[in-house]
Amino acid sequence: MLSKTATFILIALGTVVGLAGIDLVLPAIPGLPDALGGDLKSAQYVLAAFAGGTGIGLLVYGELGARFKLGTLLVLSLTTYAVLSLLATLAPSTHALSLTRFFQGLAAAGPAVFAPVMIKSMYDETGSIIALGRLGSIESITPALAPVLGAWLLTLADWKLSFYVTAFVAIALSLAWVLSPATRRQFGYSQRSSTGGYSALFKNLTFLRHAISQAFTLGALLIIVFAAPVVITHALDGSLSDFIIMQVTGIAFFILAANTSHRVVQRLGAAPTILLGTACTALGCVALFIASVVSKPAIELIWLLFVFVNLGLGIRGPAGFFQALKASGDNDSRGSALIILFVMLTTALGTAAVAPFVEQGFVQVAARASAVAIIAVWLSISRRQDRQ
Repeated sequence: MLSKTATFILIALGTVVGLAGIDLVLPAIPGLPDALGGDLKSAQYVLAAFAGGTGIGLLVYGELGARFKLGTLLVLSLTTYAVLSLLATLAPSTHALSLTRFFQGLAAAGPAVFAPVMIKSMYDETGSIIALGRLGSIESITPALAPVLGAWLLTLADWKLSFYVTAFVAIALSLAWVLSPATRRQFGYSQRSSTGGYSALFKNLTFLRHAISQAFTLGALLIIVFAAPVVITHALDGSLSDFIIMQVTGIAFFILAANTSHRVVQRLGAAPTILLGTACTALGCVALFIASVVSKPAIELIWLLFVFVNLGLGIRGPAGFFQALKASGDNDSRGSALIILFVMLTTALGTAAVAPFVEQGFVQVAARASAVAIIAVWLSISRRQDRQ
């Protein structure tokens, strides 16, 4: 059997290869119409199809995790993801590629759903919070580094190379699990299907409070991130370099906080730590809103305020995710799927809501991010409303 460290690395790499499904391909999108026909609109569907497939895949794998062994499902997910990556290279058009990408996204959801559940089963509460902090750190770096790697791959060959790389990594991880049967067998059934399914989770107010608070805190951050490139370059007369500095600085503080979150939990307890982090993120969002209302904020001020948004998420993130999984009880594969789906929905709806206003500055963006973050704070202090 592999050591816990080696097993954690395999689990983390599985989520990374899934996340890279969008970010690694991103630099190739503008050139797809020339290679496969169509226009830039049809090329964007290649990204949207993957995201849509992932959203559905979360619920599918959450349900499958209740009925089949997680280790077996993970191998099948990675293998399917690899095969679909290879099939994508044979696509004759952007529409055919989008269809393949939908199913590729569905397969990619498996590692994302199972990783937190596997970690929870490997460690005690403190160990799980530490491991989830490390997993979050690794996942936060992927969107920053994967496009850089994707752009480099484009200098070596055409758009297909990124899919070949994805296929190779996915099949290598699948083989690693197959060749470690003892390790794979330790991850049995997440739960039994008789525990009530998704409907039971929607009746579990403790789970919903933790899950939605987690999703709204991360969603508030992502609403800002997704709007920032346009706001900075158009409304604030900045450059993409300013956005990159904002991102790199924020990620650095997130990683620092996420990897020390367990120490805060040990000193304050889980609930106060979650509230502290959530309040810190909300404070950063509200401060950005106030600064944008008063005047056009300096880029340096945005960098500073965004640090607080990331710092708060890092403090609360590992403990918050663990408490949501804990509240789901034996229903944790479905619980993990719903938490991630809530994040996706919050981000998607928030991004759509601010889309008409991004050229006007951060006022509307920060207002909506603040509203979401404040609701997350309220949910973090409303424990008296919990009941199973």
